[in-house]
Amino acid sequence: MFEVLVYVYENYWHGDACPEAQQLGRKLSAAGFEPEEIQAALTWLDGLHLAAQTLRPAAEEEAPLPAVLAQSEGSLRVYSVAEREHLGADALGFLIFLEAAGVLPPYMREIAVDRAMAVPGEPLMLDDLKIIVLMVYWSFGEEPDALVLDELCDDTSGRLPH
Repeated sequence: MFEVLVYVYENYWHGDACPEAQQLGRKLSAAGFEPEEIQAALTWLDGLHLAAQTLRPAAEEEAPLPAVLAQSEGSLRVYSVAEREHLGADALGFLIFLEAAGVLPPYMREIAVDRAMAVPGEPLMLDDLKIIVLMVYWSFGEEPDALVLDELCDDTSGRLPH
């Protein structure tokens, strides 16, 4: 499924440029993706689209977010046991890092957690979470700044620890 999401990200620069699910499914099939992967990705993208559409007016107009998503400055996000188990230490640490760096607002974090929880298997691989975060930015028509984009797209497998 993640290969399909990367393909969608690379070929449709903004979520608004992406065709409807049926047409996108045909294009993905023509690109050679398996039907099961396409269906999983389309279902996942539908959930992402729904979450982004719910929050888009508030994000674009700087209007207050719905009370359930509003977060005061001194608040702390406590992850449930299910979220901690599903995300795993690496993915959870990365989310906390992005939020602490000020590049992942709380409403985008919540969408990323929701979409991560929609992915089967645990713990979630860090590279998969990076794709999810990238797709959350994509769904809002935003591109993260260059350093964040580099971190999201960087292949860490060849890195040597100091």
